[in-house]
Amino acid sequence: MNVYYRPIVQTDAVRPSNAITVAGGWGWFIQAERINRNSASELVDIADIPQATIEAISAPRAPMAGLHFNAPRLMGILNVTPDSFSDGGHFHSPEAALSHARQMETSGADMIDIGGESTRPGAEAVPIDLEISRTKPVIAAIRSGSELPISIDTRKTEVAEAALAEGANLVNDVSALTFDRTLANLAARDTVPVCLMHAQGDPKTMQAAPKYDNVLLDVFDFLSERVDAAVAAGIPRNQIMIDPGIGFGKTVDHNLTLLRGISLFHSLGCVILLGASRKRFIGTVGNAPSAEDRAPGSIAVALAAVLQGVQVIRVHDIKETRQALSLLNAVQNIEQGQK
Repeated sequence: MNVYYRPIVQTDAVRPSNAITVAGGWGWFIQAERINRNSASELVDIADIPQATIEAISAPRAPMAGLHFNAPRLMGILNVTPDSFSDGGHFHSPEAALSHARQMETSGADMIDIGGESTRPGAEAVPIDLEISRTKPVIAAIRSGSELPISIDTRKTEVAEAALAEGANLVNDVSALTFDRTLANLAARDTVPVCLMHAQGDPKTMQAAPKYDNVLLDVFDFLSERVDAAVAAGIPRNQIMIDPGIGFGKTVDHNLTLLRGISLFHSLGCVILLGASRKRFIGTVGNAPSAEDRAPGSIAVALAAVLQGVQVIRVHDIKETRQALSLLNAVQNIEQGQK
């Protein structure tokens, strides 16, 4: 793609008659930033945006994993690992994991994302059997008493298949279906929605001097290619989320650039997920060396993304983020929407 259009999303209740709603949600736009790799970007009006791009940006996003996206949704993080960067070991036992899942549901989570392999910088790969033994019983326990949508955070077909058999509803793959090429076939066969994330390198090496020609456009192009590949494998486009992969092979400046320009990804026509909670760049910018002290910064980033129309926010601190989001919704008059 040579020319890109980033909608300048607004949420004010007073909107021009020619304003176009973003993704059937709470934001609208009348202008976009036109970006070209070879020249300076410029602000353009709706009349200068290709109709196909307008349609991709504006089309209401289809329900996925039992959720509607006409209002912001919260995905609660449940790492059943001993070594995740923020909460490693806290919820390693099935009993602790189930208790935390129940707490997140009560606090306002719309979905729980369960992972049995740490993807923190420097993390080693986990054997398939171990990853299944960590995730499968927790999913089964949650599902036995709740209809809350569950996402399995994995790169591996066998892990995903075991999770789906226990009632998981979505596959969240940090490799965007590149680590295990058969995972796309599983999702297509079982008509399971997927989330495709960008990462430069694997967890063990991804923070070793990451470089881009243009991080916003490079990540966009990668996700565009991966969405096309998923569709070619038989996964409907309207059942694909995309995630720019904050912190996965990115410097602080890379992360901030992606956050400033995240509305660009609406032109892929997919639900956008942001996973920035407690990431290292928040500690760097916000002077919070300990991951557990980064909730305020994480909430600030989440609200900034919601104001750009991002539909799903993946967070550790559900109660605090739900409170902040409720206030933002009230002040901005954002409808809560159908779940």
